[in-house]
Amino acid sequence: MAAGVVPAGQVQAAIDAARELLRQDPALVALAVVGVLALLVALGLLVRILRRTRGGKFRRVLANYDEVAVLMHPNPDPDAMASALAVQELANAVDTETTLQYSGQIRHQENRAFETVLDLDFDRVEDGADLAAENVVLVDHNTARGFDGAEAVEPVAVVDHHPGGGVGAEFTDVRTGNGACASIFAGYFEELGWDPTPPEDLEVVDETADGILSPTVATGLIYGIQSDTAHLTKGCSTDEFDAAAYLYPGIDEDRLDRIANPEVDAEVLEVKACAITEREVRNAFAISDVGEVGNVDAIPQAADELLRLEGVTAVVVMGERGGNLHLSGRSRDDRVHMGKTLRSVVEEIPMSSAGGHARMGGGQVSLEHMEGLGPSGGTTRAEFTERLFAALSGDR
Repeated sequence: MAAGVVPAGQVQAAIDAARELLRQDPALVALAVVGVLALLVALGLLVRILRRTRGGKFRRVLANYDEVAVLMHPNPDPDAMASALAVQELANAVDTETTLQYSGQIRHQENRAFETVLDLDFDRVEDGADLAAENVVLVDHNTARGFDGAEAVEPVAVVDHHPGGGVGAEFTDVRTGNGACASIFAGYFEELGWDPTPPEDLEVVDETADGILSPTVATGLIYGIQSDTAHLTKGCSTDEFDAAAYLYPGIDEDRLDRIANPEVDAEVLEVKACAITEREVRNAFAISDVGEVGNVDAIPQAADELLRLEGVTAVVVMGERGGNLHLSGRSRDDRVHMGKTLRSVVEEIPMSSAGGHARMGGGQVSLEHMEGLGPSGGTTRAEFTERLFAALSGDR
């Protein structure tokens, strides 16, 4: 007799025994039927739950349109660019055409490296008429801004991690507890069962196949997370760590290294040096006015550098360009919510805005209005600095 083969007589005997058991105890039959029904109900619920995931709903919204414009915030950073790239990946899977767009400029060396190394194709928007489609998806911000006609944009979907009241007509996912927008999109791919695939595996796997997360998108998303959280050290939620663990097997390590280590513009180093030498420190707070700059992206980098000084727990760096005073603040002080601090300082100055998170904030002040144009009484640069120190100390 072959190994593993049960004699026919034994099989028949087992069947007869089972029949006799069920005949003697019909309750077993009812119990078996109830068990099968419960299993079917549970499977049905599981399918419905999977269909209700935010990633699944977002993909269904994209599928409703032949074309969408994916709009990043002005001067997009790696988190915004990676998020736009993720929308394009999801849209391709449902045959929806996408155009990735932004206003402003891509100037920061890290941002330029991200765009170049990943070979991304973005369109610049100067006016609402430049939007590639009537149906707009906002990523990494929840209210369109930075171009003429932005206030008229009514997005069909919004995915963001910043505070604000903007919503999408069909889909809104704003998680202010997240450290990066990219981690939200990584969660979508994981919910949908996409497999992050490293470059070496693409020789045997089609990168465009359904459910394959390309190394370009995985690399972009993981760097977007790293960039917005200072390499997973600031402002993180568990979503960022979960997303990084999910994405890591599919990244392109060479391209990730090239993005993370770009050449630094000489002016950036000069602005950093100026911020340090021109700083004014009171208690644990530092403020530095770096004067006129050619590259406003050097200002937040200078703020990051200034916060590294021993004994300093909150900083604001300001610099002038194009008739505006650009502000960038950083805080590691639990007493200082930087976004609220900067907002309180500029709220009385017309044509000015500021905001952000507890640890990071930014803003712009119209110099003409700061000096007295319009209904305000005006304030000097020195008085504005005093306001900043007062706000940092909680006196405003």
